[in-house]
Amino acid sequence: MKNVMEIFKEEVRRDERAVAVFDEERSLTRKELFALTKTIEAKLDKNLKRVGIIMDHSVEMIGAIFASLDLGAAYIPAEPTFPKERIRYMMEEAGVEIIITNSAYKELLPEFKKLIIDAGEEIRPDYLELDFNEEEEVDIKLAYILYTSGTTGKPKGVSVTHDNLRHYIRAFRNEFNPSKGDIMLQHSVCSFDIFVEEVFTSIMSGATLAIPTKETKEDITKLINFIDKNKVTMLSSFPYLLQELNDRELPESLRLLISGGDVIRATYVTNLLGKVEIYNTYGPSETTVCASYCRCSMENVLEDGTFPVGKPVLGTRIKIMDEMGREVPKGEIGEICIFGDGVSIGYMGDRAKENESFVNTADGRMYKSGDLGYILPDGNIAFLHRKDTQIMILGKRVEVSEVENVLLKSDMVRQAYVAAKTDANNLSYMVAYIVKEDKETKLTDIIAYLKDYLTDFMIPDFFVELRDLPLNSNGKVDKKALPNVAKKVA
Repeated sequence: MKNVMEIFKEEVRRDERAVAVFDEERSLTRKELFALTKTIEAKLDKNLKRVGIIMDHSVEMIGAIFASLDLGAAYIPAEPTFPKERIRYMMEEAGVEIIITNSAYKELLPEFKKLIIDAGEEIRPDYLELDFNEEEEVDIKLAYILYTSGTTGKPKGVSVTHDNLRHYIRAFRNEFNPSKGDIMLQHSVCSFDIFVEEVFTSIMSGATLAIPTKETKEDITKLINFIDKNKVTMLSSFPYLLQELNDRELPESLRLLISGGDVIRATYVTNLLGKVEIYNTYGPSETTVCASYCRCSMENVLEDGTFPVGKPVLGTRIKIMDEMGREVPKGEIGEICIFGDGVSIGYMGDRAKENESFVNTADGRMYKSGDLGYILPDGNIAFLHRKDTQIMILGKRVEVSEVENVLLKSDMVRQAYVAAKTDANNLSYMVAYIVKEDKETKLTDIIAYLKDYLTDFMIPDFFVELRDLPLNSNGKVDKKALPNVAKKVA
């Protein structure tokens, strides 16, 4: 089995009438989703290798992604709301040959060929015949490329294979047992690997994917009503959504809440524990969604109020190693290094330095995460923090140096230094110290410039204007001489 779409076809054969996916406009059975996939695929060149996906979240978006994969092409997702220059860089570096998008975004990146697929895309009746015998097995390695924050000032694309994706579907099934009757909420943006978890582990396991509108996602009351009305059973998201659910009446249908992407604190889920299964998860995009799981309870809360990140998922091994590449004794702090079937093939483009994090060893392919942690007496892993300048903002990874580099590329900024800080709740934020080229330049103009290249969560919370950056005797920024900016916490 070489293409992950073969897993979906097995589910179609098993029960073609079961609902695979629905949004607030349309519901498709497995048979209909397969037929929509083939309808879209028929509009694409059979020799495509890279397909961009820039669409509103909908059943048609899932059909477009599946069509790309079934064709043997890798998909490269981007939200339509992302900065235009950031999207352009992603699509250009990945070598995208066509972008599947909606009519509303047809003028975006005019230099790229487009296929327009809108809500209500009509399914070709002949594809409802489900003639699997004519299906050709596609031998292709790459499934998708997700772009994350990069240290060079440009995002870096993580290249994930069909083998990697099949591995994670197996690991998720092993731990959470999704099946017909389960309904997974689709809440994440498409460029984050929680989206991969939501879409593939549900549909490929016989469960159903539920897609609310953007407006519903942005209103917690509407979202809870959507979950309740549609009997959603599984939800995977950042800790902050769980924190919002903690203060409200939980819909009875929910059986599983998965937290990932950032630190989850016991105070976020005090009212949820005991009512529903709650898992803390850990894993960089470079190792395909999650590398470890921990089922949360009041008994495994750590001294700092957080939960462990758990033990390796099926098909994965994790070692805590020192800077010499030696495994450290249990309880000692070291770098979290991940081995196994989820370790991806690395980054797109000229990323020799960053790709040094991927190492072929006698124990298999390893990814050096850059995260520090240690193993608890019960075998669970405790996550501490990053080794470098990478931080988490709203559950998303940000390279502080990327923000700084983008600032320095502006002709409005002469000097810049971006500091990562943490507030009283141990959540990260950024402060940008800037020296303007022209004192008449408005800060609003600089922020507007940043929004052309950085997503909103990458814009620093605070900007401090200085005449000059203070330097130490080595010619580096004297961090101790910078004004301290503390974030007020409610």
